[in-house]
Amino acid sequence: MRKQTSSKRLGLRPVFRSDLSSIPPRNIKSDLSFASLSTQGIEKNLSLFFLLPSLLFALQSSFFLFCSFPCASLFPLVAALPIPFPPISLPLNKAGNTHTHGPTMASIGEILLNTLSPDQQIREAATTQLETAASEDFKQYVVMLCQELSNEQSQARIPAGLALKNALTTREYARRGEMSTRWMIIDATTRDQIKSLVLATLGTPDLRAGVVTAQVVAAIAAIELPVGEWEDVIRLMLQNLQTTDNTNLKQCTLQAIGFVCETIHRDILTAQANNILTAVVQGARKDEPSEAVRLAAISALYNSLEFVEENFKREGERNYIMQVVCEATQSGDVQVQIASFECLVRIMQLYYEHMPFYMQKALFGLTVQGMKHDNERVALQAVEFWSTVCEEEIDIDGARQDAYASGAEPDVVSYNFAKAALPETLPVLLQLMAKQDEDDEEDDWNLSMAAGTCLSLTAQCVGDAIVPPVIQFVEANIRNAEWQFREASVMAFGSILEGPSQELLVPPVAQALPFLIEMMNDPVIKVKDTTAWTLGRVSQSLVECIKPDVHLQPLIEALVRGLEDSNRIVSNCCLSLMNLAEQLEGVNGPDSQTSLMSPFFDGIVTALMQITDRNTNEAFSRTSAYEAISIMVTHSAKDTFPTISALSTTILDRLEQTILVQNQIVGIDERNSHSELQSNICSVLTNIIRRVGKDIAPIADRIMTVMLQLLTAASRHSTILEDAFLAIGALTTALEAEFARYLESFASFLFSALQNHEEYQLCSIAVGLIGDICRGLGPQSAPYCNQFMQTLWQNLQSPILHRNVKPAILSCFGDIALAIEGQFSNYLDVTMGVLAQACNLRAGPADYDMIDYVNQLREGIVDAYVGIVQGLKAGEQSNALLPHVPHVFEFLNTVYNDPERSDNVLRSMIGLIGDLADSFPSGEIKQFLLADWISQCLKEGRSSRQNSVTTKEVARWAKEMVKRATA
Repeated sequence: MRKQTSSKRLGLRPVFRSDLSSIPPRNIKSDLSFASLSTQGIEKNLSLFFLLPSLLFALQSSFFLFCSFPCASLFPLVAALPIPFPPISLPLNKAGNTHTHGPTMASIGEILLNTLSPDQQIREAATTQLETAASEDFKQYVVMLCQELSNEQSQARIPAGLALKNALTTREYARRGEMSTRWMIIDATTRDQIKSLVLATLGTPDLRAGVVTAQVVAAIAAIELPVGEWEDVIRLMLQNLQTTDNTNLKQCTLQAIGFVCETIHRDILTAQANNILTAVVQGARKDEPSEAVRLAAISALYNSLEFVEENFKREGERNYIMQVVCEATQSGDVQVQIASFECLVRIMQLYYEHMPFYMQKALFGLTVQGMKHDNERVALQAVEFWSTVCEEEIDIDGARQDAYASGAEPDVVSYNFAKAALPETLPVLLQLMAKQDEDDEEDDWNLSMAAGTCLSLTAQCVGDAIVPPVIQFVEANIRNAEWQFREASVMAFGSILEGPSQELLVPPVAQALPFLIEMMNDPVIKVKDTTAWTLGRVSQSLVECIKPDVHLQPLIEALVRGLEDSNRIVSNCCLSLMNLAEQLEGVNGPDSQTSLMSPFFDGIVTALMQITDRNTNEAFSRTSAYEAISIMVTHSAKDTFPTISALSTTILDRLEQTILVQNQIVGIDERNSHSELQSNICSVLTNIIRRVGKDIAPIADRIMTVMLQLLTAASRHSTILEDAFLAIGALTTALEAEFARYLESFASFLFSALQNHEEYQLCSIAVGLIGDICRGLGPQSAPYCNQFMQTLWQNLQSPILHRNVKPAILSCFGDIALAIEGQFSNYLDVTMGVLAQACNLRAGPADYDMIDYVNQLREGIVDAYVGIVQGLKAGEQSNALLPHVPHVFEFLNTVYNDPERSDNVLRSMIGLIGDLADSFPSGEIKQFLLADWISQCLKEGRSSRQNSVTTKEVARWAKEMVKRATA
């Protein structure tokens, strides 16, 4: 499946929702030039699609003929006869009433209306009644809801439709199977009657009821189509469009088609692509009298684009689709314009390779004109179009580089649309960046932010070509009296720091740095905020421009002053300080006695701690400050350890205080804020422990006491559990064998986390902690290994535990074996059997998620084998491994011959081959080591250009071990 466009940037597409709020939707080579194409005369350029001789083939397309002439049909259809919708009869009980356990027909409407009551008690009571009715007699429940939805006189049609939809579908993946089964066990006759009734209800005069009915249609289709039922639903809805002038029926039918396309997997709908396109393109034509119908059709087209790939390959059909969408961008209805531009975004994303002709003839002019549109939402989608162009071309360039690196010819072509259009798009983007108000919310996605994002992507795409015009804009506006242009110039400058060559960027950045530092004093908060962000980009990508003896002190002073300013500025000031800490750490890394940041360390940490004292976390200021402290500690030099020691005491004081007030917390928001605070404090403590290592020993008892208090007070599903475990893991690594004194009191929490399969991330951290404990304690961990191994084996067999935990479990077997050495022979046979089962997992050729998972699993398997081989060798128990050696080599051969294996897997398996040869130097496994694939594997590891330096070094060592073992 192709990648999705950023939901943060788009955010306008219609979705399958439970509410009814009106949500509008949202081969030419590198010398391609648009200079001759003005953004005027768009209609004339659209007509070019069908004036070229090469497009006459389109006249032979049945799809084109249908779309051009409404009376024609795309494919032979069953005669469009009216569908009878017989009334649904409720089952009668012995007393003759129309109900058994659930609410009566007289009461169902009142109960449904009560679910919308502002009174919480009434609302909850009504919801409980509906849930009871559904559980006692689901068939009767859905029948009553369907009848209420179709009742033109009912006041409860909307809640009835929503309740019906919610009875059939859910966002909770684990419950979908149960809900599908519950629907499918209803007898076919009743299901057919319900389906007929909801299709008929699409034409209701009440448009809101029609829209929720469209959602019900999609919910039923999502259950039945995947199992081969209701296969004529698209055909039946197509008949609705062909046989009626009812605008509501057309609109709601098209919305239903769109919802179906959105909720059902593309493979299921591909066979119906022609019928779907027939319906939506007919509704989207410019001669459709109803703009509401046209909007619904364009929205449905958007949702169908992913599975009409075959139609897009056919020139005639592609031409007509593009004409309809492009003409819709010129609609007089703004909502249609928004939806059509969004379609163009999606088309560019999915079908870039087919776009050169359309870019040259229409899309360039349409989208540049669209960016200048008075309506911001139209302009947003036009800007998004160019962001998508850049993303596609960045991806293509990456794919081409990967192909060249592996010695292959690239199979993708970039048409360099972004570079060709730069003279026209760049000035518009720069002007749009200045379109903002002081009252704009920071998190609102507006035109200025969209233009800045597009500019950043353009810089990554076109490289050096963007620098001169942007620098010219910056120089002209950085001292502009209007703050919007000052902010836009700083944003533009920061946005082009990734993409162009450093040689070209260094001179202007070095020249601009004093001005940027000065602009941290600008009277407008937004200008200061953007300046702090830009300084962060400079410190991350071009730190060489920061001369320590000239710029560093005024830069840090400006950022620390920014910490005292508005909460909005704090996050970007923290980001800049984090980047400086990372980029300017000592020359010897963690072993450095001092660094360029050491003289400022105490002052920066003090200022950040003052931020963390605030009672509010507005704009994530407090969280950002704690994160900055963590990074400062992580990259600190040894001469800052006295400050870190004092900091650790303060951090522990704060953590203890949060535990004391924990029982006083009321309200979900306050509790979430408290949990986040504890998490931030734990994160700082974890990084302190990691940085100072064994020097943490004097306060280790206090740390462990606080951690155990946290674990005792936390609920089973609390997020603080993960943070506490990470801190304990760091303490285990720092103390090594000294951690043994805490293990007995901590063990119950550890095993509880290992058995908490619902919170799989916590379980994964707990698995890693077993490895930390075993590595730290060595043979002293043996008394706990029986329970460790039993729990890990059980976790591997769990159908509930997330699969991503299982590679870590396999790797943990190796950690345990390394720790207890020869004593691992007690667990050897069972463990090797478990590993043998894991070895059998394979991935399909196009299942990329599964390919990634299988590679992760294989890394875990090899890590386990390595630990077992080395552990048994250290305990002089290598011979216990001999019965399992044939299977190990069979597995390694399978992995080597898998073209999808990763570099990490190759390096690990080469290391394992070396370890096996080292464990059996007297020829015990000589016949396996002499296999042809072994020498090929080691040669590839040493010589392939794709392999890392580490892989090559491991391969050289393994070669020597094999040579010795086969001599």
